[in-house]
Amino acid sequence: MVMSFYFSLCRYDMLTKPKFIGISNYLNLFSDPKLIKSLEVTVKFVFISVPLQLAFALFIALLLKRNRKGIRVYRAIFYLPSLFGGSVAVSILWKELFNKEGLFNKLIGIFGIDGINWIATPRTALNTLIVLAIWQFGASMVIFLAALKQIPEDYYEAARIDGAGKIRQFFGVTLPILTPMVFFNIVMAFINAFQSFTSAYVISGGTGAPLNSTLFYSLYLYMKAFGQFNMGYAAAMAWVLLVIIGAFTGLLFLSAKKWVFYDE
Repeated sequence: MVMSFYFSLCRYDMLTKPKFIGISNYLNLFSDPKLIKSLEVTVKFVFISVPLQLAFALFIALLLKRNRKGIRVYRAIFYLPSLFGGSVAVSILWKELFNKEGLFNKLIGIFGIDGINWIATPRTALNTLIVLAIWQFGASMVIFLAALKQIPEDYYEAARIDGAGKIRQFFGVTLPILTPMVFFNIVMAFINAFQSFTSAYVISGGTGAPLNSTLFYSLYLYMKAFGQFNMGYAAAMAWVLLVIIGAFTGLLFLSAKKWVFYDE
């Protein structure tokens, strides 16, 4: 980490010795329109995909909580996307699924809807990556499921005696008890989402296309480091990303005092 910070203060291309230039790399960051665009794309991706992914994970966990015949098979099936999530193979599959001749267009074509190349259209390309991120909900689902199974049935019985229906039981019993797990999943999901790279790299061909609509911050960092061999600039970008993630995580921990409830 010390060397990384040192390189961020240098002009360094891996072929010549690092040349100290002070904070010039950091100053250049904030005048780089492409970097600003990558931040916008990343923040949009994070704040849409994370809430939807966790909401879907909790919903599926509630469905799989019941002990029914074959329920373990369903739990395994829903967890599978997390085992393959973020891989090159899944990203390639996703690219084929949403291209002009892909399966998704064939399915909506049954209903008379004309499909488009979802990957190559600027207004929809990022949405396909958001859907991919939501689909990888398995790890959060397992954590929610484990927490749900630890809630004593007596709590629900007491709520029913008080006249609480299913919705009131969820918001009055289930959700407050789950807040520590919700908090944990939010923190982990935010950190992972801010570092998203593989899906955007594969689907856009490593360019952030179309029109930089899938240019994640990590992808732009990679382009600077290994495309332009501007290691000093890339190191500065990495440190800025660390500060951004740290700031968001810090805000989450500060807010947790108001809505996360722990057993006394």
